[in-house]
Amino acid sequence: MGNVYSAQNVAAYIIYELNDLKKFVNAMTIQGILADVEMMWQKVFGHCAFSETIHHLSEVGFVVKEVAEEYEEHGTAHLLEPAKEWFLKYGEFQLVQRPIAIPNFTVKEQLLMKKILNVYHLHNFDRVKIAV
Repeated sequence: MGNVYSAQNVAAYIIYELNDLKKFVNAMTIQGILADVEMMWQKVFGHCAFSETIHHLSEVGFVVKEVAEEYEEHGTAHLLEPAKEWFLKYGEFQLVQRPIAIPNFTVKEQLLMKKILNVYHLHNFDRVKIAV
């Protein structure tokens, strides 16, 4: 059985991984990959991957509203890092803004995420190859 994660944390993981692969990632890319994560999570683990509500909008398809709102200001631009969140460490009096953390996936979850991103990587490569 897999864990349930915040889609914001999974989006942060996607951004870091795709940047490491030197692949383009924007807000729309994140939503598409989150849709793939949800579909595969349901198949493998039998439950939703995210704690947030998933919306199916006829004009855009799969959307995790909180993630879409977080990255909408970037439009179609490439994302170099995840959104930031405010953090107050216990016992301290200063708020710190830091990038949203990535999930601590289990080995099985990590393998599933790598498989999903590999499919995106290959699909993205094929599109570029065909366009040339």
